[in-house]
Amino acid sequence: PSLGSPPPPVRKCPSAAGRTSRASAPVRLSAPETPLGRAPSGAEAKMAEGANGAGPRGCRDRGGLGGRGRGKMAGLSSVPLQMVFCLSGVCHTFYFLATLLLLVYKSQVFSYPQPHLILDLALLLATGVLEAAGLYFGTKGNLTEAEGPLAVSLLLTGGTALISTYFLCWQTLVLRADAALGATRLALHSLEAILQVVTIAAF
Repeated sequence: PSLGSPPPPVRKCPSAAGRTSRASAPVRLSAPETPLGRAPSGAEAKMAEGANGAGPRGCRDRGGLGGRGRGKMAGLSSVPLQMVFCLSGVCHTFYFLATLLLLVYKSQVFSYPQPHLILDLALLLATGVLEAAGLYFGTKGNLTEAEGPLAVSLLLTGGTALISTYFLCWQTLVLRADAALGATRLALHSLEAILQVVTIAAF
């Protein structure tokens, strides 16, 4: 070189530690981390735990309490049973009034013993109370999907069915109107009991 030109740059040789770190750096970058590799730091562990616990979007709505409640309400309440309850309420009102009028008619036209008349009126009043209570517990159990109220309603339905059988077969005077009313009421009670058993089994 001439005297006026700048000196050439001096190239420094890397140390052994630098060569080792640079040579191993691409290996660390290219090799994926495995559970057998280095232990994750505290921040990385928290981030991984949060990602695993969060799950996909909408998972909380589908699997949470609200999701289970919506799925349950959508599939278990019995619409036919609720319709039978409404029909039974209307038919029971008609049955109660018609049977009461028939008792008054029979007591005036026929020779109706006074103790038997009192017994029939007491049983008619009892079946009115039992029917009202059965409809209340049945409707409540069906709408809230609870087995207890439906079971109580089923027992009350059995009691009213027994009283209806008495008015159909064993009262002092049984007219054709009594037979028609009693048969219709027993058929409705049978349908109601079957639907209640099916609904309780579904719950």
